[in-house]
Amino acid sequence: MASPDGASGVGGSPEETELSITLTLRMLMHGKVMAGGSKGETVKRIREQSSARITISEGSCPERITTITGSTDAVFRAVSMIAFKLEEDLGAGGDGVSAGRAPVTLRLVIPASQCGSLIGKAGAKIREIRESTGAQVQVAGDLLPNSTERAVTVSGVPDTIIQCVRQICAVILESPPKGATIPYHPGLSLGTILLSANQVRGHSNSEG
Repeated sequence: MASPDGASGVGGSPEETELSITLTLRMLMHGKVMAGGSKGETVKRIREQSSARITISEGSCPERITTITGSTDAVFRAVSMIAFKLEEDLGAGGDGVSAGRAPVTLRLVIPASQCGSLIGKAGAKIREIRESTGAQVQVAGDLLPNSTERAVTVSGVPDTIIQCVRQICAVILESPPKGATIPYHPGLSLGTILLSANQVRGHSNSEG
């Protein structure tokens, strides 16, 4: 028997429920991409228009971690704006005449414990994402230095990247990370990064 206040069920569609989830997406980007102007106007504009919370890690190295938090809808709006901004920057670097759209690359930072779900059995899931979106997706074999996270590189034109990020997020929302995650912080010197990467590679090889 339906409850008398049947109205409470209104608005509970899966789409709306999904929008109420808070999603956090971490990306590895060059600091100058998001700076845009002397006072970080690009970030300010993306925050205002997407209503997502965006923070950029401090540090002197060129690569920073950009963290986007908000409803899934707000996060996807922000990713979309970042992808189009990157495409615009690529176009500006050329001679102004576009010979077809240049592919844009985003590097997501995802806990290694979630990468298995993203790759799927015998690579089935990642193949399905590639085929359905037309984007290139690569999951790094090595952990990022001093962390339990891996880089997931997504390349394509902005529209395919956005579809691809949506599918990746759907997978990671269904498969929460296992155990503690040690977040990646971009290293201070290239030497340290290379050293850590070699150590990690050494360990993974010894496992068989």
